[in-house]
Amino acid sequence: MLQKELTAEIGTKIILNEIVPPHNINRQILLGKFYCVSYNPKSLGVKYVYIGRVNTCRTGGCSINSNQSGNKESEFFDYFILYDSFCSVLMVKIYDYQATHGQEVTAKSWLKQFQGYSGKTELTVGKNVDSISGATISVDAAVVDIEHKTSLLRQILPLWTGY
Repeated sequence: MLQKELTAEIGTKIILNEIVPPHNINRQILLGKFYCVSYNPKSLGVKYVYIGRVNTCRTGGCSINSNQSGNKESEFFDYFILYDSFCSVLMVKIYDYQATHGQEVTAKSWLKQFQGYSGKTELTVGKNVDSISGATISVDAAVVDIEHKTSLLRQILPLWTGY
């Protein structure tokens, strides 16, 4: 399913090579993987891809650590981020939304606001990121994760042996 989603967005099949984070990066916090695109015949500028999962809390809150998967109080969504060679976001797509509320975050029009984000500034809901009434938990979770993964990619690349 994911390969279909990536192909649909990029317009062609690509070859992905996993970027293995150095040992000094805590791999438990990832809940996903970074990839380097080694083959993209249409040259759409996609150089890196993050494919991962965001755990969110059900409405009413929860008291879990977001790294604990499988907790009955937690819901999730799976998504990917496409980056250019400068680690700037080209696109964000949520392709498997398993939460009971907040599906508005899957809208292309809302996700489009992350295009160009490079991790050099802080993302703040209500300031430089639009809020969505009724989707506060999902919005906050998506924003925090996109900001974190973009920052993490910028950290990992100089340390990655294949860079």
